[in-house]
Amino acid sequence: MEYRYKISFLAQRKITSFYYNVAKKYKQTYSKELLHKNINDAVDAMYQIEKTLLRRKPTISRWAGYYMTNTNRWYFAYTIDGDTITIYDACHKQNMND
Repeated sequence: MEYRYKISFLAQRKITSFYYNVAKKYKQTYSKELLHKNINDAVDAMYQIEKTLLRRKPTISRWAGYYMTNTNRWYFAYTIDGDTITIYDACHKQNMND
């Protein structure tokens, strides 16, 4: 099945704000190129949901009612309605707690 993907503003903002905060903290060593690469990699990973990233039961209570999946760095909360996957939230692995 070929899915359509919708990415919420919240999920996009969580990814970009995380990497912009990293850039502020490590401004001497974290380049703009790496910032953009990391953001693009995280967004590209969302398009692998239900392909190579398989669904799991959420491990944090605020994601109850969603499916969850993860990459090596990011966790995503999403739903599936027909052929549409909607990604509602994203959380970096170091922030995965209730």
